[in-house]
Amino acid sequence: MRATLMYAAEDVRVEDVADPTIQQPTDAVVRIVLSCVCGSDLWPYKSLAPTDTPRHMGHEFLGVVEDTGADVRTLKRGDVAVAPFVWADNTCAYCREGLQTSCPHGGQWGVDGVDGGQGQAARVPLADGTLVKLPVAEDSELLPDLLTLSDVLCTGYHAARTAGVGRGDTVTVIGDGAVGLSAVISARLLGAERIILMGRHRSRTDLGLTFGATDVVAERGDEGVARVRELTGGEGTRRVLECVGLKDALVQGFGVVRDGGTVSRVGAPQFTDVPFGFADFLRNITLTGGVAPARAYIEELMPHILDGAIAPGRVFDRTVALEDIADGYRAMNDREALKTLVRP
Repeated sequence: MRATLMYAAEDVRVEDVADPTIQQPTDAVVRIVLSCVCGSDLWPYKSLAPTDTPRHMGHEFLGVVEDTGADVRTLKRGDVAVAPFVWADNTCAYCREGLQTSCPHGGQWGVDGVDGGQGQAARVPLADGTLVKLPVAEDSELLPDLLTLSDVLCTGYHAARTAGVGRGDTVTVIGDGAVGLSAVISARLLGAERIILMGRHRSRTDLGLTFGATDVVAERGDEGVARVRELTGGEGTRRVLECVGLKDALVQGFGVVRDGGTVSRVGAPQFTDVPFGFADFLRNITLTGGVAPARAYIEELMPHILDGAIAPGRVFDRTVALEDIADGYRAMNDREALKTLVRP
């Protein structure tokens, strides 16, 4: 089959690799119908050192079950299913707590002999715990929306949930990427009354307004903090969703949060020192968030897509064939695309 491999920064290739097969009785083989490029894929795209053992890329996909191991009970050939961005048994103590990302029996796509999601097919370990069956056909117009359940929508929702967003809240979302826009959707779902979106790309913030943002702040740094405080009577907002992962974004989050408020960080961190000093300690700010356990949220969020209440698939503004995925990476890296959808 064909699959996406990364050999070095900006060196993405589609090559022949071994077809996936059942290796364990709990495996399934999925023919991939849709996948995409994640913002986190851009970090190795920018920085990966040259290697002779390329990375198998991709961790967001949905497709059709082609084969199952003898112990798989919840899936059968022909089912359409979505895969969260890590695989897990969904039965251990961590999984039962909604922390599938900490499952001691699970793992990541594209490493340790497990296929990546940017290819024609994938072997799915622990299929009963990992895959979620979708009540649609493989040609459904909802597939791009449902693909967001693999990662980006659930990551935005994790930011809103861990920040404690509730009915009537005023929320600041930092970042106008696909995660930030998903956080806007999620804050609205949880009942936020006012959502301030901090971003400076007009096409993206306009989409954020259609998703439920009420205000847009294009300024950054001290100017951005001042603008949010101006909009909130000088206090800032009780809930802040940091969806970028850069130190400046987190500093900005501390600047706009109200005393006693919560900053939830879900942007993949690209720094090691957390700028949480004594002054912030005195303000009783809570810092929370982390990697999103997407599997914990898929069945909760799916009905909102199926009934048309939300359309998160609108974050996909470019579609490429698998063979052209390198251009999809380039377009996202160059800010020509928000998020690239891939059709094998």
